[in-house]
Amino acid sequence: MIGLDTADRVELLKSFTDVLYMSSGTQMPPELRRLLKSKKLSFVALEIENFLQIRDRLDLVGTAVIDAEGMDTQQQQLAHVIESLESEKIGVVLLTNRMDMPVKSFSLAPSKSSFSMTNTMESFSVDDLWVRISMNLAYRKKSDGIMVKPPGQPSRMLKLHKNNLAEQLHMTEALVDNLAEQLRLAGLVQQDFLPTQLPNTETIKWATVFEPAEWVSGDIYDVLRIDERHIGFYIADVVGHGMPAALLTIFVKQALVMRQTLDSGYSIFRPAEVMKNLNVRMAAQKLSGYQFATCCYCLLNTETLRLTYCRAGHPYPILIRPGRQPEQLEARGSLLGVFAEAEFIERSIQLEQGDKLILYSDGADRFIGGYDGGAGFSFSEKFLELSSSSVVEIMHGLTEFAHNQTVDVSEVDDITSIALEIH
Repeated sequence: MIGLDTADRVELLKSFTDVLYMSSGTQMPPELRRLLKSKKLSFVALEIENFLQIRDRLDLVGTAVIDAEGMDTQQQQLAHVIESLESEKIGVVLLTNRMDMPVKSFSLAPSKSSFSMTNTMESFSVDDLWVRISMNLAYRKKSDGIMVKPPGQPSRMLKLHKNNLAEQLHMTEALVDNLAEQLRLAGLVQQDFLPTQLPNTETIKWATVFEPAEWVSGDIYDVLRIDERHIGFYIADVVGHGMPAALLTIFVKQALVMRQTLDSGYSIFRPAEVMKNLNVRMAAQKLSGYQFATCCYCLLNTETLRLTYCRAGHPYPILIRPGRQPEQLEARGSLLGVFAEAEFIERSIQLEQGDKLILYSDGADRFIGGYDGGAGFSFSEKFLELSSSSVVEIMHGLTEFAHNQTVDVSEVDDITSIALEIH
């Protein structure tokens, strides 16, 4: 596979390829090439600069092996490539000498345990490399229904290994099953951070939806009675998916503070203060993996029904008034965690009897509506049909949509929504 020009290499991805090998331009090490051939695995070698040319064909890739030697000045590009591969559930094996600023990966082969590589590949075991590759292929098979090719005859070196290939594959399947169980349990722990009861009264009724795309979610929400007269509520959506995003949601949950205790009592933060303080905390963490978040936070005075809100890169809240078309409540605000000095704008509106307010994460865009070129934002027909219904019925419609939507698996997103109705 070495020596093919870029066009030929891309052409090869017209059919499923077990291993995609990428480097900064150096040839594939002969030991790795012999290993893949002995296992009868198909493989393609590609310079990492040409990755964008195959970005829309990743469904044809089983696993990726990236030779990061010589990529000291390409770390941002390397991070984007790994992020793209993992968004398609493609396991990554990163072969690298230790960098001053190693790229962190949450694949089945994280960089902190990647193999150091010398020019002769003497610094790591080919047996171990095969286990990594076969584990990634088994995971790919389990998640996307891809058939993993049967292995060829073991080499003399593998015969010396105390476990034969069948035992290794059995162990791999057990590891994948264990990983799935760990993710399931992590999802349950994450849901323990969500409110167990909503502060319903005779005047204000609440309804929520929380539908993760996977076991764990990049969304989180809360509805909290701050004191006798105020309720704070928000939705935060981490940019990304899987376990890294889920871990950041827990950080957001702890870092979003609605009030502070003083010697003589307490003080309730205004929404703009809540957002600014959260942004400063996120920026100070210097999070790995380009992890940012959007958020919309609202403060409701339950006596006056005055609503004050602030958003950070999040979809606008939606106000539905009896006999009127739904409308967006606009307010400017940038992503959280990008610039520590960012300022956030808050707005206020007086709620009235019959009003309904809906917050949602962008996974619900297909249900709510979206922007159509230069025509601006338009609500979907389904949402408009339900807009005159109670918030419970609207949330029920959103839940049905989440369960029945027919989109490509790579486009499925977490769906979260909070709705209130004034009686």
